[in-house]
Amino acid sequence: MANGPYNDVVMDHFMNPRNIGEIEDADAVAEVGNDVCGDTMKIYLKIEDNRIMDVKFKTFGCGAAIASSSITTEMIKGKTLDEALEITNKQVIEALGGLPPAKEHCSVLAEQAIKVAIEDYLKKRR
Repeated sequence: MANGPYNDVVMDHFMNPRNIGEIEDADAVAEVGNDVCGDTMKIYLKIEDNRIMDVKFKTFGCGAAIASSSITTEMIKGKTLDEALEITNKQVIEALGGLPPAKEHCSVLAEQAIKVAIEDYLKKRR
C-alpha cells in the first residue's frame, strides 16, 4: 500500500477534509480529547427541527483523527439528532474502509464529539 497503513478513503479525507472550520452561531459546540494520544476534536452543529442542517469541525491530531472527523461530519449532516446519536465508532471505521488497530481510538473521538454536542444542545433546550 502506497499510503502506509492508510487506505485511499482515509487519505482522501485526511488530505481533503470535508466540513472543516467553525459555525459562528452554532446551536451546539463540543470539544473532546483523548488523553493518551493528545488528539482533540471540536464540533459545531446547526440544528433545525431536530435535524442537523450543518456541521463543521476542527481537529488537532493525526491523519486518522482528521479523516474520522471529516467522514463523521458527512455521516451526520441531514440526520435527525436521534439518528446521529446512533452512529458508532465502528460505523465510522467501516465508512473509512478500515483503520489500523492502533488508530481505531480516533474514530471514538468523533463518536464522542457528536454525543457531547447533542447532549449539550438538548440540555440547553430543556
